[in-house]
Amino acid sequence: MTTLTPLAPLLARLFKEAEAARSPAAAGLSQDERARLLSSKTEYVDFYGRLKDLWLAVSPETGTLLYMLARSSGARVIIEFGTSFGISTLYLAAALRDNGGGHLITTEFEPSKVMRAKANLTEGGLIDLVEVREGDALQTLSADLPETIDLLLLDGAKAIYPEILSLVESRLRPGALVIADNADFSPEYLERVRSPVSGYMSTPFGDDVELSVKLS
Repeated sequence: MTTLTPLAPLLARLFKEAEAARSPAAAGLSQDERARLLSSKTEYVDFYGRLKDLWLAVSPETGTLLYMLARSSGARVIIEFGTSFGISTLYLAAALRDNGGGHLITTEFEPSKVMRAKANLTEGGLIDLVEVREGDALQTLSADLPETIDLLLLDGAKAIYPEILSLVESRLRPGALVIADNADFSPEYLERVRSPVSGYMSTPFGDDVELSVKLS
C-alpha cells in the first residue's frame, strides 16, 4: 500500500469538483485569445487572476505519473510552480512520504487557491511536508531555495517556464527531473530543453507533458 491509497477518496472528490467547476471568464475567451494569453509574458497575472475559480488541475493520469517519477527517483526535495488547489501537490507530497520524507516548496499567487490548497493538504495529512509560498513565482522562487533539488514541476503560467527554470537550474542535481505540463504553450522553453547543448535530455510524454532530465 502507498500513501495514495488512503488519499484516494480525497483525490476522487477533488477531481469531481474540478470537473464540475467552470470559469465564466475562460468561457468568454476564443481559442485564439486563450492561446495568446497563455503565451504572454506580460499578461499572465491578469489572465490567471481571471481564472481564480478554475481548478487548472492535472489529470489523474498525470498525477499518477508525478507520483511514480518522484517515487522512483527517490526525490526528497521538490519545487512546484503552480499550486492551484493542490491536486498535483498531493501526489508529489505522497511520493515524498513514501520516500521517507522530504520538503516540497510550491508557489501560487492567488490567495484563495493558497487557502484551499493548504486545507486539502491538511486533510490529506501531508501539510507537514509542504511549504506554500504565496505570490508571483518570479519573486517567491528567487531566494531561499534548497541547495539541491531533485524534481521540478512546471505547471503555472506557461510563458514564464524558461524564467522559472533559470531561477532553480543551478540547484538541480545531475539526474534531476523536470516535468512541464502543457509546455507546447511555451515554444521558448521547449527549444531550450530540447537543444543538444542545453544540458538536458528531453522528450514529450503523453499528450501534454514534457519530461526532461538534467544531465550534469
